Amino acid sequence: MNFAFTDDQLAIAATVRDVLRDHASPARRGSGWDELAALGFFTLLAPGGLGLRLVDALPALEETGRACLTGPVVETLVALPYLPFDKACVSAQLGGLAPDADLADQVVVAVDGGLHLASDVRLSPRPSPDPGRLLFDVTYTDISHLSVALETVVAKATVATAAQLIGVGRHLLDTTVAYARVRTQFGKPIGSFQAVKHRLADVAIALEFAAPLVHRAALSLFSRDVSAAKAAAGEAADLAARVALQIHGAIGYTHELDLRFWLARAWSLAAAHGTSAEHRARVRASLSSLRRFP
Repeated sequence: MNFAFTDDQLAIAATVRDVLRDHASPARRGSGWDELAALGFFTLLAPGGLGLRLVDALPALEETGRACLTGPVVETLVALPYLPFDKACVSAQLGGLAPDADLADQVVVAVDGGLHLASDVRLSPRPSPDPGRLLFDVTYTDISHLSVALETVVAKATVATAAQLIGVGRHLLDTTVAYARVRTQFGKPIGSFQAVKHRLADVAIALEFAAPLVHRAALSLFSRDVSAAKAAAGEAADLAARVALQIHGAIGYTHELDLRFWLARAWSLAAAHGTSAEHRARVRASLSSLRRFP
């Protein structure tokens, strides 16, 4: 299977990257959203937009993770194709809490195994480790059923989140490598020390191994592929965050650096739509159910 992205897929990502570089900031919730919407990013998968496949949006989704873009990016991208609106900012409560629902025009909820559009929504804030990705419990007075299988939307949201995790991890790796080149200890850049090189190499390998799993999951949307992708991407981003914090030291926690935004995003997305441990358990269960022939 060829996991190389096409020129068109990379061109979409490059355009998204340029827009986010100029307009998005992780310190300002909602920044860059209007510019990305005007670009048509959130309708990439919608029949009224470009009607593309999820795999076509993967490089662009990585860029939203790399930029630490705030707002319900994944939820809008995967749910909008099934809503009776051409444009909207959409949050989704898919079995847990609804991320960034305060920024959303519409909220969809999972009820009785189906996906529904909620009306007269009321939001109750819940604790979140990520100041750029706030969480809410949703109550409503009425819902209308949407013609899509809940499993399909959950699978797409999980894969899209995994793609964002790859982008977050790559930003953390790039930032940490750059810091290791200029931070000195004992008269030498700390990046010249073997222990630091090995830790950074571990992160690079984890990300490179996870990315093809995300690509495969976007193509198949098979449950085992989705779980393998989310587990690997979550673990890679978590490793990138821990190594970044170790190499930056205490300054990584402070407001002096923006690193804290990507650390929080790595950990919040790693827990979204199932933790790595939960998805690894699903992969093991799937593999153990395969019949073995002599």
